[in-house]
Amino acid sequence: MTAGPEQLELAGLPRPLFAATPSKLASFDCPRRYRMTYLDRPAPAKGPPWAHNTLGAAVHLALARWWQLEPDRRTPQAGATLVIRNWQHDGFADREQSEAWRDQAAHWVAGYLADEAERGDVRREPRGVERTVATRTDRLAISGRVDRIDERDGELVIVDYKTGRSRLDVDDARGSQALALYAVAAERTLHQRCRRVELHHLPTGEVAAFEHTEESLNQHLDRAGETATDILAATDTVAGGADPVEVFGPVPGPSCSWCDFRRLCPEGQASSRPRASWDGLGLLEASQA
Repeated sequence: MTAGPEQLELAGLPRPLFAATPSKLASFDCPRRYRMTYLDRPAPAKGPPWAHNTLGAAVHLALARWWQLEPDRRTPQAGATLVIRNWQHDGFADREQSEAWRDQAAHWVAGYLADEAERGDVRREPRGVERTVATRTDRLAISGRVDRIDERDGELVIVDYKTGRSRLDVDDARGSQALALYAVAAERTLHQRCRRVELHHLPTGEVAAFEHTEESLNQHLDRAGETATDILAATDTVAGGADPVEVFGPVPGPSCSWCDFRRLCPEGQASSRPRASWDGLGLLEASQA
């Protein structure tokens, strides 16, 4: 039998670092969701796909492949074509709705890439596109995949694409634990200073940016470490014989409407209303006017 973390500590052996990704840490906002995602085996089946996730995936894929084109082919229209070419219809009410949103997403990407051409030379090569970065602390083995890493004025810049329905501002960039962890990991992976993080909102073309300090990055690292400590404590409690259903309890609220495991969670159902798989597009639809 493999020794657990507590046995390792009692034997004087170092405890393994907690393997942390931003999404894994964020999922512990609801311990039940964390358990169903990362601990339960076999993992419970998720609900049907969401249309807004389908849209976001197509946009991200199109932008990643756009940067793989030869520099002379990097035009806004090429980006729109890549959206259409990589589009899926999962989660939409019907084919008509899907195609309408496909065309809207292609329009967003074309407009965004036109703005990018005005902000800088799109013939340049980013330091990374869909680049995995990683680092370690005394408690964490952090890794994550960054949408894009630019180099500007000798420093790295984290770029994260967003297609959600809400506008973003500097507080969103400042408060994003994912962006902060990406910045730390990118600096240590690529051996170049990284402090600036940016959220690029495709529906509006707006860029929300924040310049981190060593202190602000360390604050995010400390919070990530605290979350990992809580996860490990809960996991150890279950390993000691406690009921995982009780230890990894739910945190119900209105956001449960969007949880992939809502149908398996009575508390989540009681605290939220059911959503159609395309409801995440609602406010975006109004923004087309």
